[in-house]
Amino acid sequence: MDILSAKYDVGLDGETTGIFVTTPDTVDPDGTGNAAVTIFVPISLNNSDYAEIMRQVEAGDLTIQDADD
Repeated sequence: MDILSAKYDVGLDGETTGIFVTTPDTVDPDGTGNAAVTIFVPISLNNSDYAEIMRQVEAGDLTIQDADD
């Protein structure tokens, strides 16, 4: 997974709920050039995207930003 940025999300209860991940897309909606796509990845050991994010963090290839206050 090619990740441009990652940022934690915190729910109303103050608990971390997941990670917003921005990835490059090959074609933007109007068919010209490249665009970025942001997806939400829940924190779950059973989620393959979450596992890949954590692999990149452990390898030192990715830093997840803190959630906004």
